[in-house]
Parts: sequence; C-alpha cells; structure tokens
Amino acid sequence: MKTKGKLWLIFGPVIIAAGLLILLLSLPIGFGHFNSQTEKKAAVSLSPKVFRGRKIKQQALENGYVPFFGSSELSRLDEFHPSVLAAKYHRSYRPFLLGNAGSQSLTHYFTMQNLGTQLKGKKVIFIISPQWFTKEGQRPDAFGFYYSPLQTIDWIINAKNDTADRYAAKRLLEMPSGRSSEIGEAALENVEHGKPVSEFQKMFLKFKETILLNEDSLFSRFQLNNNLAKVQKGEKSLPAHYSISKLNHLAVKVGRRETTNNKLGIKNTFYKTRLSGNRIKDLKDSQTKLDYRRSPEYSDFELVLNQFAKWHVNVQFIIPPINARWADYTGLSIPMIRQTDQKIEYQLRQQGFNNVLDLSDYGNEKYFMEDTIHLGWRGWLKVDQTVNPFLTNKQPQPNYIIQNRFFSKNWQNTVKNE
Repeated sequence: MKTKGKLWLIFGPVIIAAGLLILLLSLPIGFGHFNSQTEKKAAVSLSPKVFRGRKIKQQALENGYVPFFGSSELSRLDEFHPSVLAAKYHRSYRPFLLGNAGSQSLTHYFTMQNLGTQLKGKKVIFIISPQWFTKEGQRPDAFGFYYSPLQTIDWIINAKNDTADRYAAKRLLEMPSGRSSEIGEAALENVEHGKPVSEFQKMFLKFKETILLNEDSLFSRFQLNNNLAKVQKGEKSLPAHYSISKLNHLAVKVGRRETTNNKLGIKNTFYKTRLSGNRIKDLKDSQTKLDYRRSPEYSDFELVLNQFAKWHVNVQFIIPPINARWADYTGLSIPMIRQTDQKIEYQLRQQGFNNVLDLSDYGNEKYFMEDTIHLGWRGWLKVDQTVNPFLTNKQPQPNYIIQNRFFSKNWQNTVKNE
C-alpha cells in the first residue's frame, strides 16, 4: 500500500470526524430541552460552564427559577442557604445561583446580556460585596475565568452609541478576554468610539454565536457540580414547618458546633484549611491599608444598574457584613467599611433602587457569618426574612432614573462623608 493510502487510513477517520463535528456545531440545531432534574442541578451547580452558558439558564428562568447574583457567599450551601430553605418549604420560587469566587459586577453585566427575555419585568436578588471595590477593581484573570463570547455577541451587534455601551466596551478591552479575537476586538473598538459595528463583523460574530450556542446546548449538561446533594442533605436537618424561632435556635446550635477551634467565629473547616498555624499569625494587622471607597468597581456596578433599569427588573439588593472579630484582628477599618456601604447605598437610592438590605451592622452577631466575610447560619436566616416576602408577594413597580455621572472617574474616587 502506498504511503498516502496508509496515512489516509490512519488520519482519514479523524479528519472526517472533525469535519462532521464542525458542521454539526455550525448548524442552528439547538439540541432540545433540559429535563427538570438537570434544571435543579444547574440551579445550584455554581459551575463555570453554566455561568458562561445560555440555554440552561434561559430555560430555568422561564420555568420560574429566580436569579441570585453574587460571588463566593453563594457557595456556602449550609442548612439555611436560600436554595435549601426554598426547597424544604416548597416556596413559589427556586434560586438559580449565578456567581462564585471572583465574579463581580462586570462579569454579571455580561452574564445578563443573553437573559433579556427572561429578566424583563421580573424579580432578582443581587448580593453586592464591599470586597469587590478594591483600588484595582475587577481582576482580569477572574473575569477571564467566567467570560464567554456567547454572553457578549448579541450585545456587540446591537450596541448603541451611549455612555453605558461605550464604557462597557472600554472595560472589556481592558481585559485580555476582550482582545482574544481580532474581529471581536475591532468590533469592540468601534463600540468604544461610538462607531457602528460593520456588516462583516456582524456576520462573523453571528456565525461564531451559532457554534457557541450548539456547544453550550450539547455540553453544559455534562459539567454540573452535584451540589444538589448538599441541598437535599440540608433539607433533612430542618424542622418540618417553617418557624423563625425554631430555625434560629437550630442555627445557633449548628453555628456553635461548627466554630469550636478558634475565637474568631469562623467555621472549623475553613479555619483549619485556610488559617491555622503560622498563616493566622501572618494575617495579624494585615488589612490596615485596605480601602474600598475608591474603585472602578462603582462604574462597573453602574453597568448592572443600567441594565436592570432598561429591563425594568425589580431587584432586592443585599449588602453583607464583615466578621467584626476578623476585622479587628486584621486591622480592617470599620469606619472605612461603613463609608463604602454608604456610597453603595447612595448610588442605589439616588437612581430609584430602594430595596436594599444593609447588614453591615451585624458583623458582631454570633453565628451570623460562616467565616471572615461570608454569610452563614443566622446570616442566611436574616436574609430569608427579606428575600422570601420580596419574591413571594407582589411588589410595586420600580421607578428608576439612571444617572450617567456614576460612570465617571470622579464618582469612582468620591468618598462619602469624608
């Protein structure tokens, strides 16, 4: 047999399979619907694949799931987590968790871009953490971990010459992710400078979107973390009927049991794996210079508010506290934290976002925090007393008045009550 023939026998099937896969992914096929069990798993999965994807989120939100935007606190799936309480007590809503460590406003803004139909006029929960508002703002590596072109292609194609879109394009171009494709980068530069996206750029982006959509529909169901087992385990430990007093008593009991190896009110497993030994000694007075009052995050956050206002989304915001004993140990300034919270709340209320649960005064409460900065047992119960009625009962239609001044560097560097 000739050499060419032998090579074809070896590599031919691979080439044909690759060609068929490319053809399959480039056709607008869709690959059907997800079943209800897959929806349940995806809603608490916190999987990056789900976060970056589109179809499973759209389907779940159409079926009554409610987005809970946040970051690493969403992964604290204890007995009192919103997902556990909603399942145990057969609430009219089920949380769909969107976020994990490193996800901030810019990530959430682009995540929302393919959920317009599912979010317009609906309710969402948004947990906004003071720790996002660092001097540097969103870390490029964390943004890149969650970023997917699928989330932004429609946005690029339909971008307008307004302050929000120009700012969003500028911020995306400041991330390596925004420059990962030459044609996409050129389209973003057009948007940043108020120019229309060219027809060739639109054609390329739409073709790419078709491939990404098929990949999303085909593969996302196979990459779900099995956090549903944690939710089901948590349900079993709760009282049969909802009772604030009984649940609070249980939260105290669990919190006391889980925080026995340290004096900071931090969960045993977190302390043992992250802080024990010399690590805790090295962190003494380590946060004295941290300042969250000046940050580009304030304008990234404004992108999120701008999108909520465009779609008339009714939002319940939650500002979590910081473990006061931890702040005292590390030298983190509580007055600075209070000014940060005041600035966030000012930005919200000035534009008509009046559903704000500010928990900053609860950092001293026992068993309110699970670790250094994350809500825990009694903290989640406190959140539930606001979230449940907000999602269960009819709410007044919000009246938002977006102010472009919050996109400015002047606002990013403004300190309230200084």
